[in-house]
Amino acid sequence: MPKSSSNTQLPPPLGRDAALFLDFDGTLVGLAPTPEAIEIPPALVPLLDDLRDQLGGALAVVSGRQIDSIDRFLAPLRLPAAGEHGVQRRDAQGRMQEQRAPDLVPILDIANELARVHEGLLVERKHAAIALHYRLAPQLEAVCRDAMSRAIAHDPMLELMHGKFVFEVKPAGVNKGIAIDAFMAEAPFAGRVPVFLGDDTTDESGFAVVQPRGGVAVKVGSGPSLAQHRLESPLAVYEWLVQARDLLAARPPKETASQPEESPRSPR
Repeated sequence: MPKSSSNTQLPPPLGRDAALFLDFDGTLVGLAPTPEAIEIPPALVPLLDDLRDQLGGALAVVSGRQIDSIDRFLAPLRLPAAGEHGVQRRDAQGRMQEQRAPDLVPILDIANELARVHEGLLVERKHAAIALHYRLAPQLEAVCRDAMSRAIAHDPMLELMHGKFVFEVKPAGVNKGIAIDAFMAEAPFAGRVPVFLGDDTTDESGFAVVQPRGGVAVKVGSGPSLAQHRLESPLAVYEWLVQARDLLAARPPKETASQPEESPRSPR
């Protein structure tokens, strides 16, 4: 569980030996009423492309979204990515791993019926998960939680996760921390210092992985967190990333001579 904290310490400058992991919604981009309504700042994609170059390819998006959704919003950039909290994972060479989807039809039927009865609910069908969004009807939080909890009560292979205005049924034993661990076992991430930025309770598993490795965990926004560092908003994240890019670009090449050899770039 996240520790109650009023962390205000800004993250340290990003080093060339970093492995950078970034949540998407609420971290790289602002939250929106629906998943499709987000707005991508025009300069974000070239900024991420520059940072990937400067970090030898060791930059990945770790999100609750499906990877094809991330790709669509960041096109033409195709970064290493974990989708659906780690159900899907694409490594730096572009190889995709994806867990088999459980039988979600009963869950989907319950979520759809709830959305039919209550205006403002949105059902999102993913590869291996069902997300019930209630951002447009926050007064229905308890109704959504109770219905989705009952839906999985007798299935140990599924678990219910609560994020910002969303309840999501997903395979048990899958989380962002496990996905980050998998990246850290591979080139070009292996041997680097992990840095993870995220805004939601679903990112706490990632914070719990990077900090014991001597890495940096950054909570975006308010609320209790395990993370020892904090940025106020996606805009603050963007400004921090711009500063990181500019500082890395200004460093002489000799400072990177002892860093791990770059791995092949993933396709764009």
